Amino acid sequence: MRTFINESAENYLETILILSRQLPVVRAVDIANKLGFKKSSVSVAMKNLREKEEITVTDAGFIYLTDSGRKIAEMIYERHQLLTIWLTKLGVPEEIAVEDACKIEHIISEESFAALKKHAEK
Repeated sequence: MRTFINESAENYLETILILSRQLPVVRAVDIANKLGFKKSSVSVAMKNLREKEEITVTDAGFIYLTDSGRKIAEMIYERHQLLTIWLTKLGVPEEIAVEDACKIEHIISEESFAALKKHAEK
């Protein structure tokens, strides 16, 4: 059983991971632009993630995942990738597969995901 973290926090952590692979540094404005949210909303979320020790923020405003934050982000990202590919191979249009994968990635149990992953690897 994984530690509970809400869907919104998981999405933020996943977004930070993705942006960290695309940009030299990640800032709140980058997250706001990527997700289409107001910077003020992102700032509140970053404060919550900092308090849960899932991220660190430098004085310059650069956002980094902690080890635990990275672990959650990578888990969600892996789920998103596999579910998107799986749904697309089943004939779901890519745009819908991406949206559905984003919903499923947060609620699927570790056991069900492991079974899907094992099946996909065959």
